[in-house]
Amino acid sequence: MNKVILMGRLTRDPEVRYSQGENATAVARYTLAVDRRFSRNNDEQTADFISCVAFGRAGEFAEKYLHKGTKIAITGRIQTGSYTNKDGVKVYTTDIVVEDQEFAESKNSAGGNGDGGFAPANRPAPAAAGDGFMNIPDGIDEELPFN
Repeated sequence: MNKVILMGRLTRDPEVRYSQGENATAVARYTLAVDRRFSRNNDEQTADFISCVAFGRAGEFAEKYLHKGTKIAITGRIQTGSYTNKDGVKVYTTDIVVEDQEFAESKNSAGGNGDGGFAPANRPAPAAAGDGFMNIPDGIDEELPFN
């Protein structure tokens, strides 16, 4: 079984390219900084920087919603490979092929304004109804990403 679960922050905005051909597919590459639980006395590095690649809809999601500093949780699989660079040296690669990715914190805890980037600042915040659900103001539904 080849299964990986990671949680970390993007070190930079995803780099997205589209494949050539009739059915162009998004390919998003990004690096996750994943904190180590324990560090050795002489080890100053407290995080691992893990290369990730997302294809298709996952790549499109990364292009649209992920940016430097975003904390996400991903599941995927490890994929290794190699190539010969222009100097004739064989280079070995290890990437996580992303199967699923989701936000690991709210905008509020990330220092944002809590609207998820979807509501203009001059709109009133949704009020909680007595049934535990939030009332969404009229006209905001076309701005939500999950219609």
